[in-house]
Amino acid sequence: MGSLPQLSILKGPTRPLVVSQLGRIFEKVAAGPAASNIALIFEENGQSRQLSYSQVDQITNKFARVISETIKTKNLKPNSDGDHIIAVNMHPSDHLILVLLSIWKSGCAYLPLDHSFPASRIDHIIQESKPVIVIYDEDSKNFPAKLSYEELLTASDGRSDKRLEDKERVYQKDDLAIVLYTSGSTGIPKGVRIPHKIILNRLQWQFKTFPFSETEKVCVFKTALTFVDSVCEIWGPLISGISILIVPKSVTLDPEKLIQKLDDYKIERLVLVPSLLRSILMCLELKKNRTLLKNLKLWVCSGETLTTSLAEEFFRYFPENEYKLCNFYGSTEIMGDVTFYIISGMQQLKNLLTVPIGAPVDNTIVYLLDPELRPVKTGDIGELFVSGLNLASGYVNNRDKEKFLENQLAIDPIFSKLYRTGDFARLQNDVLLYEGRTDSQVKIRGHRVDLSEVEKAVSGVEGVEKAVVLCYQPGEMNQALLAFVKSSALMNENQIENILRSKLTSYMVPQVILVESIPLLVNGKIDRQALLKSYENTNNNDDSSVEIEIDYSGVKPAQMAAAKVLFDTVASVLNRSARSAISLDSNFYEIGGNSLNSIYTITRLNEEGYQISIGDFLSAIDLGEVLERMTSSNDIHCSPPTYTSELLKNEHKSAVLDIITTSFYQKADLEQWLMPDIFESDYKELMDALWEPLVEKALSFVAKAESGKIIGVGLNFDARDEPDVQITSKLTVIFEFLETVEGPVRDKCLPGGKGKILHSFMMGTHSSLSPKENVAVMQFMEDEVLKLATERHFEGIFTTNTSPLTQQLGTDVYHYQTLLDYQVNRYVASDNTRPFGMAPDSQRAIVQWKPIKSDIVVDV
Repeated sequence: MGSLPQLSILKGPTRPLVVSQLGRIFEKVAAGPAASNIALIFEENGQSRQLSYSQVDQITNKFARVISETIKTKNLKPNSDGDHIIAVNMHPSDHLILVLLSIWKSGCAYLPLDHSFPASRIDHIIQESKPVIVIYDEDSKNFPAKLSYEELLTASDGRSDKRLEDKERVYQKDDLAIVLYTSGSTGIPKGVRIPHKIILNRLQWQFKTFPFSETEKVCVFKTALTFVDSVCEIWGPLISGISILIVPKSVTLDPEKLIQKLDDYKIERLVLVPSLLRSILMCLELKKNRTLLKNLKLWVCSGETLTTSLAEEFFRYFPENEYKLCNFYGSTEIMGDVTFYIISGMQQLKNLLTVPIGAPVDNTIVYLLDPELRPVKTGDIGELFVSGLNLASGYVNNRDKEKFLENQLAIDPIFSKLYRTGDFARLQNDVLLYEGRTDSQVKIRGHRVDLSEVEKAVSGVEGVEKAVVLCYQPGEMNQALLAFVKSSALMNENQIENILRSKLTSYMVPQVILVESIPLLVNGKIDRQALLKSYENTNNNDDSSVEIEIDYSGVKPAQMAAAKVLFDTVASVLNRSARSAISLDSNFYEIGGNSLNSIYTITRLNEEGYQISIGDFLSAIDLGEVLERMTSSNDIHCSPPTYTSELLKNEHKSAVLDIITTSFYQKADLEQWLMPDIFESDYKELMDALWEPLVEKALSFVAKAESGKIIGVGLNFDARDEPDVQITSKLTVIFEFLETVEGPVRDKCLPGGKGKILHSFMMGTHSSLSPKENVAVMQFMEDEVLKLATERHFEGIFTTNTSPLTQQLGTDVYHYQTLLDYQVNRYVASDNTRPFGMAPDSQRAIVQWKPIKSDIVVDV
């Protein structure tokens, strides 16, 4: 068997750990020299909020009292594990951090939910974990016991801001801090119970190994709260007296905006998945600005395999020995990170295919064991087990007990338990090398996904006879989650994928491939390699006999050269991931694109001499719009066109009807899901009903080109003085929906009385406009609405945007404040149907407000 030094056992340093609740640690920090330091920074829609440590401490003391008293007054019982859990369903903001800290101060644990979770996943989490309360910031679904952030804020008014005594707090079993749900090996999500002490062990190691520098004033929180990396992002700085910048999802998803935000705040450390690192490096290469992110000296990769090629690319941009690139390994059950490897330069990467996962953190031991749970010899591959103070205290409802074993190799009580990671590794030169999974789990965008969970969802679709879910080239740039489906139903791939979007989180929805039969091996098992090979052969652009279809229909002769570059580039980048023909009408993301390969596409276009910003590419409705936005570096830039506006008159009716019909019937953001029950004549009925009050109120206008042609129309009302019209068409569904999302926001959050709110009701442009002209006219009309509202002394503009273009203009250009971001497929009409049920989760209705007077503040 050999002596101990020859066996695959690695022990991290042993260091004393003083156990305390993180909420109590924060209170001590807030009472010390850091009291006046800024704790929270949140920026969104052009507005910024900052709170000091002292302010955060006082607010969360009030909130904690409300939470504790609510639980005690209502006699809310703990779950079967003895835990008082509070679920949190909120978007990233300073409000979210206040709620999390308040939960800890009340003596409870928090359980993150996500607005993007499908209803079935949330239902399972709620039913299993049984939280005493769910705190939310928007539509709360059908939670059993719920409390909105606004209600919490109101209830805290007048409460004492003194810290809670122990007797005022709710008793929390096992010092539980957080419950995080992750994909289960049985195909059912399971909740990991994380105590305060394992968070402290992880943070204590971090403070020693990667101490904050004297110049480090702000850290960033950008990771989804449901992901374990968020724990250290938030609480590491906040128990150290350092500010955290909370980054909204819209910024996190746009590498260009994220880079700018990191650079503006001189961020010095960042945790990210390798796929995001690759996107950032591509974006930096596009920018050609070597000074960007010069302060960001510590880069930590986790959640996915870090390849040596990506690490080398990092050091081609950032100087060796000045910047550190780290590879962390772990999972939720072991506090996210249990081993680490630090790279300072290229020399460490020689002769390596993947970056090592390194050595254990403090107070942990890593074992590589054989099937009989005996240590393997150094250099041999074994299953990776972890013991020590980084281990969670099991799963909710004591599920999967076999994952947490008694450690027969331990003498010290702190190493009495072993966690079975399900990963293979080997020990070489005193560092660990990752060798893959023992089960069906893969990492998708940093999230652990169990293929059996996805397979179960696909198999549950009515009409599916057989489904096999596989991951193509895991960890690579062209990684793809695939579902091979044999079906008896008359459904295509897109229809099955739309159904899956209602069952699975977005990153778990696979690309569906319909097959006539599932190939088998001679032993009767599924031939997975044959399926992957068939996918590769069918979609392989290197095979000259199989090509992605490219359709140049509708391309103007003057744009043909640029179109060939664009379409060929997209075909080359998407390669095996391309789901349909490439044409002007193709949406890059619907045919297989993602945020990573979009950056790569822009890079390739740039190399071909065409410039398009990342924001322009990401927001383009289709490749036709991308083509319009592409500008050859040799083009001569002309002066922008000039437009004029004119208040609505009876003589404009015919032109207005044509624009409104083509804008809303042909483009059909919401109407597309009601087809074929919507007709062009329905818009005439609507305009006939609205026309007289529109002209009478004199708040609407048409936009004209220099030639005098009407090219746009903006229809507006006083939000407290809108006409009550009757229409008989299916458009009533649209207006019922808009009233459902707008009504509560308008009546609860906005100023009362007439003459206060200008409702930007409908806005449309002429169908003859190019995408670039369309944007220009839309911007002109937005300016006109603002001018009109200012001249008539309205306090602000209220609108709901359902198209990606107007959403981006409203948010990024005109800095509207988002009051509600609503996923349209969740809407239930008055007849209990879901009229937009087939819409993808990404389709949103965004209710927004733009104050005109600086003293008008809307608390959202």
